[in-house]
Amino acid sequence: MAGPAVAHSLQGRYESPLPLVVYLAGAAIAVGLSFAFVLLHDTRAETPPLGGPRSVPGWLRFGLRAVGIIGWLWIAVQAILGGAGDADVASLFLWVYGWVALAMVSAFLGPAWTWLDPFATLHDAGAWLLRTVGISGWRASPYPERLGAWPAVAGFVFFVWLELVFTQAGSGQTLGAILIGYTAISLVGMAQFGRDAWRANGETFSVWFGTLGRLAPFAIDPDDPSGRSVRRQPLGAGFESPGWTTARVAIVAVGTASIIFDGLSQTQLYFDLFGLPGLPVSTIILLAFLGIVVGAVLTVSRMAGLPALGAGLVPIAVGYLIAHYLTFLLSDGQRIVIAISDPFQQGWDIFGTAFYEPTINWLPSGVLWTVQLAAVVGGHMLGAWAGHQAALQAEPDAATDPAAALRLRRRQVPLALLMVGLTVLTLWSLGQSIVQEPVQPAATIGLVFGVLTGVVSPA
Repeated sequence: MAGPAVAHSLQGRYESPLPLVVYLAGAAIAVGLSFAFVLLHDTRAETPPLGGPRSVPGWLRFGLRAVGIIGWLWIAVQAILGGAGDADVASLFLWVYGWVALAMVSAFLGPAWTWLDPFATLHDAGAWLLRTVGISGWRASPYPERLGAWPAVAGFVFFVWLELVFTQAGSGQTLGAILIGYTAISLVGMAQFGRDAWRANGETFSVWFGTLGRLAPFAIDPDDPSGRSVRRQPLGAGFESPGWTTARVAIVAVGTASIIFDGLSQTQLYFDLFGLPGLPVSTIILLAFLGIVVGAVLTVSRMAGLPALGAGLVPIAVGYLIAHYLTFLLSDGQRIVIAISDPFQQGWDIFGTAFYEPTINWLPSGVLWTVQLAAVVGGHMLGAWAGHQAALQAEPDAATDPAAALRLRRRQVPLALLMVGLTVLTLWSLGQSIVQEPVQPAATIGLVFGVLTGVVSPA
């Protein structure tokens, strides 16, 4: 049996010329000094105006829509037909291309999910079909303001649990069934509150990718309700946009905490403390960790302000995403070569690539560690600047009133301490040896399942 995949492990062992503690101390000092720089010096700059609207070509918009709906149909068909193996597109599209690749595209390029979104495409197709047969839809209800983006946060926590806990015992078929169920919930939400209102507040992926998109150079033109145009925005402009609510800061905190937890859960320290916990215990541990981090973030936000926390955490979350999941994307992303030869997991080999083995041995471990280190530290340094800029935007009196400026600096000290702590914690987890239990060839599936679920002791 193949060993379990590790999302962010290095390929091979990298012998660093410096001890890990030196890297941790250097990273902490770099983040701390970046905060000291933005706090003690006036780093403000006039934000350039947004660029003029640019119409997105129809071929690109409809092409992305086609890709999104084809991917959704592919997952649904595989879920119905069953089968298991490396050709599983549910995990490939959701975790590899969605959770990782699309998040990076949203942060570094622009709102690709706006057109890829298969749930919106299915809604539009259903509405068109009803109009064609002469059935008028019901009037959408106003979205309750008290709910805010909390439905999206709840969905995000569910998908985090699905990725980090449940998939240890789940299959691609189960994941496909869950996606179909989530599609039904999304369509009901769009029908009840309107497509755009639900996507802006209740649909998990739209809210998450949209939040990461505050970092991107392109954003949807707010003056174009059709969503066919984008505007170029300078770095930092998206962070200064209004809309930083407690729920939206919480979803960034959950995203950041989930990546840290994924790294910590594969370390020797975690194994020594918890062993191989079953599904219920793993769930409790995950929720407790998410609660601690989110609670810490929201506590700091009461002093530094929601805009500062939101703007500061988005670059950190993106940096963590790159550091932890780059190897996962480069390696597992190659499984599409297997999937096209066996599209329905029926044992086919149409193009002769069904037994292809993904590898990234061509990428030196030293390069990967350098990228991971740069992503974590760079994300924190950019977060320090972005958080300070957002705080200044929220309190313009600090520009002219020395007393207000001093209060602003004092309120950002807890944010600086939080960022330094997160930097050390995530780099420490990346620098640890990954615990991977060896699997004996004669081990039965029942024994492996028993160990994973906690029914059988690892001893």
